[in-house]
Amino acid sequence: MVLKELIIGIKGAGEMASGVAWRLHQSNIKNIFMMETKNPLAVRRRVSFCESVYDGHIQVQGVGAVSASNRKEIKSAWENNTIPVIIDPGWESIKVIQPQVVIDAIIAKKNLGTSQKDARLVIGLGPGFEAGKDVHMVVETHRGHHMGKVILKGKPEANTGIPGSIKGVTKERVLRAPCSGIFHTDSDIGTMVKKGDIIGYVDETKDKKISKNIVHAQIDGILRGMIRPNTRVRQQMKIGDIDPRGNIECTSISEKSRAVAGGVLEAILRTFNV
Repeated sequence: MVLKELIIGIKGAGEMASGVAWRLHQSNIKNIFMMETKNPLAVRRRVSFCESVYDGHIQVQGVGAVSASNRKEIKSAWENNTIPVIIDPGWESIKVIQPQVVIDAIIAKKNLGTSQKDARLVIGLGPGFEAGKDVHMVVETHRGHHMGKVILKGKPEANTGIPGSIKGVTKERVLRAPCSGIFHTDSDIGTMVKKGDIIGYVDETKDKKISKNIVHAQIDGILRGMIRPNTRVRQQMKIGDIDPRGNIECTSISEKSRAVAGGVLEAILRTFNV
């Protein structure tokens, strides 16, 4: 099969899924559709195609994505050189469209129902999948020497629960909800922050005396990502990300996404003759 004729279905349209879709699109594999929930939660919103669910469209480094709701709109998106994102949490579109490749890029740390029966080639990203059992291939997502590696048999590195190290910083760079409620903030992605700065608060108070509700920066750096304001969150949910390198372009795809996307491209080339 000619690569440009492949139809690719991607579960999820967050940061990692978007990095994969972007890389494939740039490689002239453009018949891509992405499946999302009704209210997707992306931290790195500036580089996540799922934002089109809210805004109707988004562009990430020259590649556009649009919200779509049926096969006609999906085909129209392809004809306009854009990626359609559909609200389809049950992945029913796979049965209707029958893509040759399905990529589970939800990054749920577990398999939520993906099977080798989904397509000729089924790829899982990160922990929760076993190559040769529930998917055909797995791409390693753990930061380090093997990031982006294509696994043909077996499992990737287990989820440690600790974010990968950036400039020696791990869990301190992640912003988490101090309690359950509604997240409020006046901060914006791309803002430079200092350790101790107030990023926002959860629930119905701005009272700084109620410290348990306040979200503080734990390190100096740039606010690389943050969920949408006025989003309902649960305690300890990831709501933001501070990059200690400070000079990172928040509208560009990360090195991790690029490495993982490269692994996906390799998996496809291993399977289909060109």
